[in-house]
Amino acid sequence: MNILMPPDTDPNTRSMHLAFDDPWFMQRDENRGIRLQLELLKADLTQTEAGIQHTVVVFGSARFVSFEQAQSLLAQVETSQDANQLTKAKTALKNAAYYEAARNFAKLVAAESLHVPQEQRLTICTGGGPGIMEAANRGASEAGAHSVALNISLPHEQRPNPYVTEHLSFNFHYFAIRKMHFVMRAKALVAFPGGFGTMDELFEILTLVQTGKTPRVPILLSGSDYWKKVVNFEAMQTEGTVNLEDLACFQYVDTPEQAWSAIQAFHSMSL
Repeated sequence: MNILMPPDTDPNTRSMHLAFDDPWFMQRDENRGIRLQLELLKADLTQTEAGIQHTVVVFGSARFVSFEQAQSLLAQVETSQDANQLTKAKTALKNAAYYEAARNFAKLVAAESLHVPQEQRLTICTGGGPGIMEAANRGASEAGAHSVALNISLPHEQRPNPYVTEHLSFNFHYFAIRKMHFVMRAKALVAFPGGFGTMDELFEILTLVQTGKTPRVPILLSGSDYWKKVVNFEAMQTEGTVNLEDLACFQYVDTPEQAWSAIQAFHSMSL
């Protein structure tokens, strides 16, 4: 296991530790089931105590940056002779549109939800890292709302972005439990362009809805040009690997307003 171990102490005294207060004992392979349960309970109980019942989950690339950052990066490399760096900077500027869209979407949802009772409020939830996750937490923060961050411990130490709500920022060792929390309170899921991690999260949600393991909620693919180019869902249906009705599990949107309208229409809201 790659769980961080505490500073070493005298191994001869470890047997005297209370079992639940003994990190060496808790991190044994035999206790994986207990750790899984604790990861499930900690974030669940904390959100319940904070009155968070409904979330809008935002997925997307951790590699996108804000428009300001992208402009600054491009300005730094424009005078260089490094064609590769210049191409990367131009791509970052193009993709900054997705960052700003996620930011504006989260701000819209958060601002609208502040006007309804707590038990009806929609709280933005992300993976807590950089890129699209940062953008969504940032948008919620700019609207004056709390947001949930479900971070994951990785070898390269993904850290919570600076816009997360501190007491609602959780760290997970197990991807499986983290993904359960994405689904547990979700009233909608919005997937912006992303890579392997985004695909993993999106297809898990689609599978849960397709198989009836979770109630149907709006699954919105934001950025239709990207999604239609990268994933040929229609070809899957033509080849017989999914049914035509499975394609109704999701829909494409291209603006924050379209995404919010789709969520409102699905839930017959008038926030």
